[in-house]
Parts: sequence; C-alpha cells; structure tokens
Amino acid sequence: MAIFSRLIRFLAKDGRTYYGDAILPSGVNDLAKVTQAHVIKGDIFGKHDVTDQIASVRLLLAPLAPEDVRTVRCLGLNYEQHAKESNMPLPKYPVLFYKPATALGGPFDAVPVPVPAQEVDGLDYECELVAIIGKEAHNVSESGALSHVMGYAVGNDVSHREWQLKRGGGQWALGKGFDGWAPFGPGIVSSSLIKDPQALNISTRLNGNIVQHSSTRDMIFGVAKTISFLSQGTTLLPGDVIFTGTPQGVGSGRSPPLWLKDGDVVEVSLEGVGTCTNKFEYAKSKPML
Repeated sequence: MAIFSRLIRFLAKDGRTYYGDAILPSGVNDLAKVTQAHVIKGDIFGKHDVTDQIASVRLLLAPLAPEDVRTVRCLGLNYEQHAKESNMPLPKYPVLFYKPATALGGPFDAVPVPVPAQEVDGLDYECELVAIIGKEAHNVSESGALSHVMGYAVGNDVSHREWQLKRGGGQWALGKGFDGWAPFGPGIVSSSLIKDPQALNISTRLNGNIVQHSSTRDMIFGVAKTISFLSQGTTLLPGDVIFTGTPQGVGSGRSPPLWLKDGDVVEVSLEGVGTCTNKFEYAKSKPML
C-alpha cells in the first residue's frame, strides 16, 4: 500500500499543487508545521514514488484531492462519555451517517456558515480521528481490518443541532452536510507509524480555550471494529474517508449550550498527526429560496 510516511497535499511556492511526503524537523509531529516535502509522483492508492524533488509549502490543502475521495462516512455517539453527556444509551451497533464529499475542507480553510444555519443557534464542533481506506475491504475480520487503512488524520465534524435533530426529519445529513463542514488534515499519517489508533490524545480548542480533551480509547467501536462492521456486505474502497466520532465536551452537551459564532476559531488536534485550525465565517448572501 502506501510507501510515504506523512502524506500532505499542498500548494507549493512554485504555484503548483502536489502530493508530498512531509519533511518535519526532529522532535516535531504536528503536520501543520511542515514547510517542505518530497514530491510524490504516481497514484497514492497504487504505484507511487516518493521522489528526491523537494518543494516548499505555501499552503496545506485538504489531504485528498476531490477526485481521490470516494465516500465520507461518519459515526455518531461513538465515545462512551459523549453518549452519556448526550443522555443517550450506548449504541449496540455503530451509528452511521454520510456527508457529501463537498463537505470536506482543508486544515486551514474557513468554514462557511450559510444563511439557513444562521437562523437559530446550534452551530457546534466535534473533533474526530479520521481513518482513510487505502486497500479495498469486503467482509474483513476485526483482526485484519487495520491492514486496509492507509493512514489517519484529524477532522471536525461541524454540526448544527437544530438542523440535525429538529429540521432534518430524523436524518442528520442536513445538519452536518453543508459545504466545508468537514475540514480535515493537516495530512495523513501512515498506519505504519500509528500502530494503535486507540491510544491517541484528541482535543478541541475554541478561541484558544480547551473544550474537548479525551483519548481514542474511549471509543465504543474502535477503528478495527468499525471497519470490519462497515465492510460486511458493503465494499470499502481506497479513498473512503471515515470520521470515527467525537468525545465529550461538545457545545450541545454543556449547560448552558456553547454555540459557535461568526469569527470563532476552532482547533482540532490528534496526537501524532497535528492540528487543523479553522475560522467560522457567516455567509452574507441571501439564500435562493
């Protein structure tokens, strides 16, 4: 599968967009701090080479190009403490929903908040470990599931609770699927470097203040169990992106609720991967309704 260590996609100072294997200074693990990378040539899900060509990073982009994304799957209520703060019973099976691929965004992109999502409070953050499938998986066992993972990123499953829970007719997609509402990155760390995805610290800062801090060990369905479950009767393909749920501390779980506002800056971080920093910006145009 992958021969890179830390995959990034970036706009270089020469004006071109590349996939690259990040070059990090000794002791630095946050991919958001990368300034140079070895250019990758070829198919990142197939035959590719990490070349000797070094390019300077101007801007990190979403770590997968739109044409390389297949589906965006997400899990709800997948951390025990989050289920408790939501006053929900622990699920017996993974709670699956999908986001459109257009919801994906980059690690430093602004998150646009359209007019319908500004009508009432309810805008919320969710830090999540994101697993990227690198090898086709169909009816795989839990013990073999992680061999199908290309690597891991961190993402923010941006949500609007009013649209998710009250205006969606029982479906979550409207409250979670607006454009840019799944920023992730800052790159994809190879599964050869992250051997155990259930032993990572994960956190969120809102305007510099910690609002979520947990460990992926609190997942109800770990990454291996999730991939095995999702592959039963349904083929997972290279380029499938899986958001694996959020820990406790979301705005909707607080009293009073802590809703995001125009101009807020949210940082989601995952140990061994890095941090995505995204500013929330209210759209000024009127909806075409």
